[in-house]
Amino acid sequence: MEELIARVAAAADIPADQAERAIGLVFAFLRREAPAEVEDMLREVPGATEAAERGEADKPKANGMMGGLMTMLGNGGGLMGLASQLTGIGLGTGEMTTVGKEIFGYAREKAGDERVGKVAAAVPGLGQFV
Repeated sequence: MEELIARVAAAADIPADQAERAIGLVFAFLRREAPAEVEDMLREVPGATEAAERGEADKPKANGMMGGLMTMLGNGGGLMGLASQLTGIGLGTGEMTTVGKEIFGYAREKAGDERVGKVAAAVPGLGQFV
């Protein structure tokens, strides 16, 4: 996982701890949205299962009315929900795109094109990051 964290941090020009949180949120999202397709991929990517568990526990908490709306969107809403979670940890749109592409590039190297392709096909809109 350290290799992926370093790769994401460098590509997105973000701190390593922020990269680690983003990775966890992405893997947790994938596990919620495509559970049957993603488990094989997570097993092949070193540390991904643990990152998904941390990501599920790390979802941003609600603060006030706007925070409640963001949390509600983050608990559902497909990619929009994930985007709200990533915004909650301080990522902008460009950083989110870079993070996604790096995660899926790394996953493709470790788990193969076929497994990553199945995950991408199972989540509407995910193909733009794969």
